[in-house]
Amino acid sequence: MPLFKGIFKYVWPQMRKYKKMLVLVFINFTIAFSISSTFRPYFFKQLIDTISNNPIHSVVSKKVLLLVFLIIGFNLVIFFTRRIGKFLHLEFEINVTRELRKLSFEKIIAQSQTFFANTFSGSLVTKSRRFVGGFEIMFDIVIFNFLSVFVSLVGIFIVVTSESPLLSLIFSVWLIFYILLVLFFIKKKMALDMMEAKSDSRIGGRLADVFGNILALKIFSAQNDERRSFHKVADEAAQISKDAWFMGGKIEILQGILIFGLQSFVLYVLIRLWIVDRITTGTVVLVQMYIVMLSDQIWDFGNSLTRFMKHAADMKEVVDIFETIPDIQDPINPEESKITKGSIVFNNVAFKYKNSQEVFKNFNLDIKPGERIGLVGHSGAGKSTFTNLILRFADVSEGSITIDGQDVRNVTQDDLRSAISYVPQESILFHRSIRENIAYGKPDATEEEIIAVAKKAHSHEFISKLQYGYDTLVGERGVKLSGGERQRVAIARAMIKDAPILILDEATSSLDSISEQYIQDAFNELMKGKTTIVIAHRLSTIQKMDRILVLEDGEIVEQGTHAELLKKDGGYADLWNHQVGGFIE
Repeated sequence: MPLFKGIFKYVWPQMRKYKKMLVLVFINFTIAFSISSTFRPYFFKQLIDTISNNPIHSVVSKKVLLLVFLIIGFNLVIFFTRRIGKFLHLEFEINVTRELRKLSFEKIIAQSQTFFANTFSGSLVTKSRRFVGGFEIMFDIVIFNFLSVFVSLVGIFIVVTSESPLLSLIFSVWLIFYILLVLFFIKKKMALDMMEAKSDSRIGGRLADVFGNILALKIFSAQNDERRSFHKVADEAAQISKDAWFMGGKIEILQGILIFGLQSFVLYVLIRLWIVDRITTGTVVLVQMYIVMLSDQIWDFGNSLTRFMKHAADMKEVVDIFETIPDIQDPINPEESKITKGSIVFNNVAFKYKNSQEVFKNFNLDIKPGERIGLVGHSGAGKSTFTNLILRFADVSEGSITIDGQDVRNVTQDDLRSAISYVPQESILFHRSIRENIAYGKPDATEEEIIAVAKKAHSHEFISKLQYGYDTLVGERGVKLSGGERQRVAIARAMIKDAPILILDEATSSLDSISEQYIQDAFNELMKGKTTIVIAHRLSTIQKMDRILVLEDGEIVEQGTHAELLKKDGGYADLWNHQVGGFIE
């Protein structure tokens, strides 16, 4: 089936790393299952026949004692092989789940920025956890249900065939009919399981969306609306789950009827054969033991197969992500990055978003190494797209963007972005210590370097006043800090990276005017020798830029210094004269 082929494609390479351990797991449990389900009952049958065919005074014979010791020996072998098998099974499963967690993490973070913009982070966490948990449960089912049933069926078929070909034929016909019928219904349930997995992910995504924006919910008094919306999603998920459970219940009823029919019919045939002396008393007991044991195993097999399919459906959601080709990919044979100076050239660039109008067309721009560029324009003018193309969060439709003469598409994304320090308008921090957040731009940074950039970003003052200083955890997305404090930590993080290109997306928007002046002074020092692009809504932040570009509908309609543009009395001067509180309306 395509479903299992897709899952196996990603799971098997991780299992293969521990192939020897996997083989030992199967060997130990195969020995344990074959002895407990086949050989031990067979020798009990031999013991019963020996006792029933001998006079009382000769019961304690060498053959009886031999059979007793054999059965005791089998019990010991079962005990040790199960214990060893369990130990190996746990060791193997822990190792593979660790590898699958790594695989899932690496595959998901390799997706493009567009993918994450269109996907709930909560649903990704839910899917990733179900992917790993699904493997654990499915592997347990394979070992303790599928392998057990398979070993039992093979062994019992061989023994029963040697004892009574008729009973073997009856059981074979019944088993084939049972498997085909159960598979038919399980295939129907599989579709419901897929829907259930998707609805569960949808609930996880909705929860993450609401909890992550709880402030907006409180401010807008939207509890009732969100409650109704979530209740609707939960009710839909409950109905899907109910449909899946009811289908599982129908399968269980079908199993019960088939197993009851087998047990009754085989018992009748056994007694008839015993009456005509075609089988021994021991054979009656043996086959009945087999039937009872197999009935339980086959019942578990049906339920396990249903669970197996359900968890396969859970894993399929993450496999679909693995199979999703990222919008932005590294070149097959990447060039070694030569980005050291920061010369940026847009050469006849055209770009449009999917199902959207064109943003740039025949766009040309030459930014010299170390030049400081201010970028202004109304919303939708193309400012964010401009930086996204440089960072390669999106690729040009036509033309090229080169940095130091090297096409950004010819180097890896990591190499490209390692040469760029970027501070977004809304700084998002990890729920880690302030020290870790600052050092994220340079993992091997020393304590002195961290404190030095914190002082330049005017964050050292407030950090020192915190109870745990640089070891203070900032909370999810940095919620324990104020907006200005978050921004200053993010600026320190960009400073410590010390890349040749610096992009500031209104990086001082959350600061008060006094702090902004301090930060601006630090930026003036930081910008020396670096190519700098500042996206500004507050025009006061770009007055000292070497060149200011005014974008309108993806075109540069004006460019020059602040003084030059004011003298032109054009679009920039109009923006300057009509801004309120320093922001472009």
